[in-house]
Amino acid sequence: MHLAYPAVLAALLFCTGLYGVLARRNAILVLMSVELMLNAVNLNLVAFDVWLRDRLHSGQALTLFTIAVAAAEIGIGLAIVLAVYRNRGSSAVDRLRDTAETDDAETVPAGDDEDDDPARPEDQATAAAGKAKKAEATP
Repeated sequence: MHLAYPAVLAALLFCTGLYGVLARRNAILVLMSVELMLNAVNLNLVAFDVWLRDRLHSGQALTLFTIAVAAAEIGIGLAIVLAVYRNRGSSAVDRLRDTAETDDAETVPAGDDEDDDPARPEDQATAAAGKAKKAEATP
């Protein structure tokens, strides 16, 4: 068996998966692209195991471990994506800057708390807008 055929196929699969990870914005498609990359690695492991004629078949054994890790990764990753989708309403990766739930009206940037003067009109307007937003959010 020529080693070039599975190696080229694995390289194409890996490059396709890498493109999917870098270019996609949907988290589920990113997970599918990671799976494609892992399958390319599995193909290389099996191809080199056959080419080297290993008696212990260590490449195939390592492939089984990789498949198990990939299954766990998909299970946990999909659970995280579904939880984020339920909370945020979107599974777009570029919108998930941080997962902490913060209220914009109550957040004060670091170093700005000394400069706040309740007598200034713009601070009063911000406080009133924050209270109105909080009143709308509570049932």
